[in-house]
Amino acid sequence: MTLHESGEDYLEAILILEQEKGSVRAIDIARHLDYSKPSISRAVGLLRENGYITVDDAGQIRLTEGGRQVAETIYERHRLLTAWLIRLGVNEKTAAEDACKLEHDLSVETFTKLKEHIQAADRQESGK
Repeated sequence: MTLHESGEDYLEAILILEQEKGSVRAIDIARHLDYSKPSISRAVGLLRENGYITVDDAGQIRLTEGGRQVAETIYERHRLLTAWLIRLGVNEKTAAEDACKLEHDLSVETFTKLKEHIQAADRQESGK
């Protein structure tokens, strides 16, 4: 299954909620993303069918290894791009919104080079 932007957003939300709360239920995702419960139910079903998450009898949602890999990749992109845009002078809210758009569309090569550039600039600024 090709994972679309919305699927990546769901996986990223699950990762964030897991880090914040320890456990994740569908209602937590709905609140976090401000989506309706039926939308979440549909997405959870698709993510489970395609092996990105598991859901136990108590309704706890967990990322599979593959789901975690996708979520961590997207979340790393989100954090790096948000911080970079803020450093460029973009306000925090806009930076986070724009990072969310960019994180899904950059190639691995472009993101890697951008990350290297930002890290080099950070080292240079800190005098290392």
